[in-house]
Amino acid sequence: MMSQPPSGDESTAVTIPAAGVLFDCDGVLVDSDASVLSAWSRWSIAHGLDPETVGPMVHGRRAADTVALLIDEPGRAEAFDAINTMEVDSAATVTAIPGALDLVNSIPGKQWAVVTSGNRILAAARLAAAGIPQAGVAITADDVTDGKPHPEGYRAAAAGLSLDPALTVVLEDANSGVLAARSAGVGAVIGVGERALETDADVVVTDLRGISWTGQGLRISTDGLLRGPHSAVDRDG
Repeated sequence: MMSQPPSGDESTAVTIPAAGVLFDCDGVLVDSDASVLSAWSRWSIAHGLDPETVGPMVHGRRAADTVALLIDEPGRAEAFDAINTMEVDSAATVTAIPGALDLVNSIPGKQWAVVTSGNRILAAARLAAAGIPQAGVAITADDVTDGKPHPEGYRAAAAGLSLDPALTVVLEDANSGVLAARSAGVGAVIGVGERALETDADVVVTDLRGISWTGQGLRISTDGLLRGPHSAVDRDG
């Protein structure tokens, strides 16, 4: 359960008790939007598709799942290989979400994990380009049978940290990821960025600069909130 400060206290914060933190990668730890748009736009044009239609489909979804929606067999495998190559080639342009490096460096290594719809090579390339350390537990598209919004990834990450999902908090930017976290039974979900305003995340923040690790969970400065906490959320000062 989250806690909140008294009404009228300007130095307020939302606190979320947790034994572990599960991060989505793209849009949460790294700003890959421009890289994703570039790669998928080029891929769409090469396959006779409208980039403006394809673009909104890819966030929070494995590339294989997006390709399967758009490309018929027998050209699906070749199309999948093409987008993987384009995305890895553009990974060098990725930067860290503000506050991401400070936050992950403040959490003990055995208490945080990454759960991403990207494959292992792509996730590693983007995290490296952004200067984010590799997580001890990282669940990628290569590690699951079903991608988000299926809960498999978040359940696997919690298990990798030897935690019940209910003792973890998830940071997500896309609706499919929030749905996956909810289905996994996590304790709370923090939405990151404007895309998360379209989800039912417990709170939504601009970026990670206002979030700190307390040793027993996360503390979120209300200065960075895009959307305040749900009624079930508490505050403290």
